[in-house]
Amino acid sequence: MAAKRNHSNRKALVLFCLFLGLSWEAEARQIRYSVPEELEKGSFVGNISKDLGLEPWELAEPGVRIVSRGRTQLFALNPRSGSLVTAGRIDREELCGQSARCLVNFNILVEDRVELFGIEIEITDVNDNAPKFQAENVEVKINENVAPGMRFPLLEAVDPDVGVNSLQSYQLSSNKYFSLAVQSHASGVKYPELVLKHALDREEEALHHLVLTASDGGDPLLSGTVLISVIVFDTNDNAPVFTLPEYRVSVLENLPVGTQLLTVTATDRDEGANGEVTYSFRKFVPDKLLKFQLNKNTGEIKLSENLDYEETDFYELEIQAEDGGAYLAMAKVLITVEDVNDNNPEVTITSLFSPLMEDSPPGTIIALLNVHDPDSGQNGQVTCSISGNLPFKLEKSIDGYYRLVTHRTLDREQVSSYNITVTATDGGNPPLLTETHFTVQVADINDNPPTFSHISYFTYIPENNPRGASILSVTALDPDSKENAQVIYSLAEDTFQEAPLSSYISINSDTGVLYALRTYDYEQFHDLQIQVIATDSGDPPLSSNVSVSIFVLDQNDNAPEILYPTLPTDTSTGMELAPRSAESGYLVTKVVAVDKDSGQNARLSYRLLKASEPGLFAVGLHTGEVRTARALLDRDALKQILVVAVQDHGQPPLSATVTLTVAIADSIPGVLADLGSLEVPRDSEASGLTLYLVVAGGLVFPHMYVSCIFLAFVIMLLALRLRRWHTSRQLQASGGGLVGVPTSHFVGVEGVRAFLQTYSHEVSLTADSRKSHVIFPEPNYADMLISHESFEKKDPLSLLDDLKLPVEDTPLVPVSSGFTLFLLRIIIGFTFSRI
Repeated sequence: MAAKRNHSNRKALVLFCLFLGLSWEAEARQIRYSVPEELEKGSFVGNISKDLGLEPWELAEPGVRIVSRGRTQLFALNPRSGSLVTAGRIDREELCGQSARCLVNFNILVEDRVELFGIEIEITDVNDNAPKFQAENVEVKINENVAPGMRFPLLEAVDPDVGVNSLQSYQLSSNKYFSLAVQSHASGVKYPELVLKHALDREEEALHHLVLTASDGGDPLLSGTVLISVIVFDTNDNAPVFTLPEYRVSVLENLPVGTQLLTVTATDRDEGANGEVTYSFRKFVPDKLLKFQLNKNTGEIKLSENLDYEETDFYELEIQAEDGGAYLAMAKVLITVEDVNDNNPEVTITSLFSPLMEDSPPGTIIALLNVHDPDSGQNGQVTCSISGNLPFKLEKSIDGYYRLVTHRTLDREQVSSYNITVTATDGGNPPLLTETHFTVQVADINDNPPTFSHISYFTYIPENNPRGASILSVTALDPDSKENAQVIYSLAEDTFQEAPLSSYISINSDTGVLYALRTYDYEQFHDLQIQVIATDSGDPPLSSNVSVSIFVLDQNDNAPEILYPTLPTDTSTGMELAPRSAESGYLVTKVVAVDKDSGQNARLSYRLLKASEPGLFAVGLHTGEVRTARALLDRDALKQILVVAVQDHGQPPLSATVTLTVAIADSIPGVLADLGSLEVPRDSEASGLTLYLVVAGGLVFPHMYVSCIFLAFVIMLLALRLRRWHTSRQLQASGGGLVGVPTSHFVGVEGVRAFLQTYSHEVSLTADSRKSHVIFPEPNYADMLISHESFEKKDPLSLLDDLKLPVEDTPLVPVSSGFTLFLLRIIIGFTFSRI
């Protein structure tokens, strides 16, 4: 559509230039190039944009093109490089035959300037054809009494190439009887002749085999061969002789088939079979010989096909006469074809500027015509005229071109179109003529903008649409005609969610169909507001716009997401606590889930998918609350596994599941007692401590000033052991001390262990006290009984207060063990440093 507007602009520029009085160039510039044959399609010929004074991109305009007549277009314009290139493979031999120079002429029309440029390209020859004989085997018959020095014409080779690439030399295979002589005619054609060097003796050797090689002068050198069989006959001492070495005749091109052109005659002084002469074409060239017929007995030459002066105006034939004894003679026949007025003039409309604006001034160019008659002389002289009382006239240009221009002012309201007849008449007798008809439309000016069929548009599109999906089609109509009524659709530039609107949606500029450029997500946006602009192709263009609302419909594309309970970060199983005293309906925990969709797609329902003991727990359909379905019994297992499913109401529905572990106990010590996770082997620890004491004593003994420290350590160790025994007694007696602990603080069995061991420390000492270090590991809040916030605000002792436990009842076994080892390692490290 843009190309049409540019073409219209160029036409307007031409009309404007003519209105200012710019005239047509009287003579065309001639540009010449040279290019070898057999190049690939698109090969460079010349920088035509530079030679024409144009920019390379201007070659893509419709107003710049090649105009020629009567043959296939051999060249093309390349707008990217601004060059003239080949339109296909060019065969010089097919195009120009044996001509010394092969020239191709055509014109390039620049409509914006209304200029013609004559282009002449010489096709140079390349060595792409090897010399070739017309037959693979040739027989030469020679009488045995022929004297040495006798010559026998041989069949010459044909090489379609010209110049140095054409046939250059002949070579004969080595033998003792024959040599080779080459004759050159005035036309430059080389004819090989077989020369007898020594007398033949049929009784000694009746058949001789020779090889004749023809070579050209190209690079690389190409050649062809023929096998010559020399048959030795008995005596025949006279060869045929033609009455003329060369026969000439001129004929009209319109002679009927079968007309006798001439008769060639050859005589032989021998008698009998040796004196009987037969005639034949010596050189077989199908495209020429098919037009003529030779009587082998009488030598009459007749026309077998119609002649055409415009195709070929000259024929050269070679006739050979042979007697019964195998002697040959040769003569040439030259036929000249004369032209007759048998071709009507040809009229080609090179450019037609239609429609024509009604306000075009007189002298505006409407059409550019080319007139040609393939006849020659007066038969090819052509005159042109237009008929009727029309507001136009013809003006002669150059090289057979005519311009049709306005003669007076046009009025579209009176006449909206003109049917024009151009008559071309040649100067023959009788004259021949050709009539060409074409129509010129008178166009209106652009005075109406496009109008949309609706004031506004709205539509719906489901989310997750495929990219490139069609959304809506908008339509605008323009009451003008032609280009002024051609509507182009576009989107007003805007941004949406900090991105260009053009990255979300596009519009077909021709049809007005809107397409989605990405997949829409209802969770990201619910609607899209755009402005569609309809612009006509007039000059200047007129436009209008309309608002379009696109609403995104939700689809069930998000599964429910469980917020609570969250999965532990370690490998433990999430755990909730329920007291054995819980009655039916006791709230154990609550499953909390959300769905990013909306409407029915986000409406959730909960159900118990699996339970280790069916009937013990129930899940609220809409609330997700996990409650006991009956009172807990002593026979109920300590550990209960529940699988809860959360499902939305979309189509199809999506769901998610969560696995809950419910521990049934009245207190944390009860859970720990059942799990058996806090027992520490006392014998092994005692033996380990005993070993440390023995080693420390042995090391400390030589140093009396360390004895006090060692004695203090032994006293402290005994006190700690006594305290641990007292603590274990109290833990066994504290059965109901954890009734008030909220179940939401419990995560799992491993969390219980982590809670009791969170604040144990690892101390590592070396012999060099300066390299000793203490490691305080970060607590893993996901594995602890108490929430992350509690650890941020309180120390371990205050947390125990929140759990309603006395300080002396807290399980400090791991702490005392760690502390004991800590003190022991300090003593040993200090002792080694002193040693």
